[in-house]
Amino acid sequence: MSQDRYLFTSESVSMGHPDKVADQISDAILDHCLAADPTSRVACETLVTTDLVVVAGEITTRADLSRSTVDRVVRDVIREIGYVDPRIGFAADTAQVLCQLHAQSTNIAQGVDVGGAGDQGMMFGFACTETRTFMPLPIYLAHRLVENHARLRKSGELPFVRPDAKSQVTIEYNGDGTPHRIHTIVLSTQHDESVMETKNGKPYFKDEARRVIIDRLIMPTLREETQREGKNDLLQGKDKIRLVLPGEDPPTVGSDTILFHINPTGCFLEGGPHGDCGLTGRKIIVDTYGGRGRHGGGAFSGKDPTKVDRSAAYACRYIAKNVVAAGLATQCEVQVSYAIGYPDPLNIWVSTFGTARYGLTDEQIAELIRTHFQLTPRGIIETLDLRRPIYRETARHGHFGRELPTFGWERTDKAALLKAAVTKAA
Repeated sequence: MSQDRYLFTSESVSMGHPDKVADQISDAILDHCLAADPTSRVACETLVTTDLVVVAGEITTRADLSRSTVDRVVRDVIREIGYVDPRIGFAADTAQVLCQLHAQSTNIAQGVDVGGAGDQGMMFGFACTETRTFMPLPIYLAHRLVENHARLRKSGELPFVRPDAKSQVTIEYNGDGTPHRIHTIVLSTQHDESVMETKNGKPYFKDEARRVIIDRLIMPTLREETQREGKNDLLQGKDKIRLVLPGEDPPTVGSDTILFHINPTGCFLEGGPHGDCGLTGRKIIVDTYGGRGRHGGGAFSGKDPTKVDRSAAYACRYIAKNVVAAGLATQCEVQVSYAIGYPDPLNIWVSTFGTARYGLTDEQIAELIRTHFQLTPRGIIETLDLRRPIYRETARHGHFGRELPTFGWERTDKAALLKAAVTKAA
């Protein structure tokens, strides 16, 4: 690797990862409440482990939250994810569901009811020009790998994989911060017994199955996404693939080779909530920018939009994406902060990492944001139409970078306005 280049890595996890199972259940409860009562106040947490789901939290709503209803919502999520076989220790029809939900604090409500923030805290948003969705390339590719993992699993094209999986993508960057090539891919997937053998007295995921994962999942995903981005040169190693087997040290290879680690522990038979306890809100870096942008620390899933942990983070993404889409910078990070019960943000901070154009300073971009974006909780909710049952889909494959009709924070409808304001002032 050239001395002026560097590596950066991001990871994603599949919809069947235990923490994501918990996130999807929490957001399914939220959606259930919002569908019946758009003014619902929801703070729902979920724990999943071997054949057990615990749903707890504070909810004020007119929606039906009887134990039988919560039980049905939970089982529907588990079934849709794909946990239907009781033999693997966690399944829709056999899991025990415990419900411990109660009303939200009236002390919080007295500030939120008049339009104030549902909590204190700081939130960040980020955007860059690395992909057409204005997401950093490592986290974008990592999400697409687990998204396609789920698709191929459900279609039966990868019949031996089970719902739990993790991906990791390392990109080699040029000194100026532009992506140079795909360097390393790691993918771990739960699997069934059909692709196992014994090596040295230990269970082992067959090397042939590793190559199937590369040929049917990883390489088609990388080729499709780099072609879609118009960046075929990122796959410099498309004809030179080096599979690193468990126990091997990563070899020293040329700059035209991609390294692959597939189930690097050797075997991944026991997984899902049976293999690892899952909790709501434990994958906040996966949910956002894969470590590229800062994170305020607040989780998203299970929270209604009066909770600025969620809604203001969505608003910051919306702002940053529009700034970059307007051509005001090639990178933009936005921070806002709030005091509980107060509607207006305490601060608006912007960093373009030295990439601002048109002679703009970061402070001037922050002023543009104050002028053209509503950042009270009520203003954010109205702008992004957040009182809808849209959240379960956010809890898998990333909250950002997917241009779905329901993800209002991915719109770039303010870009032309921002650009016009800058060129008029100039």
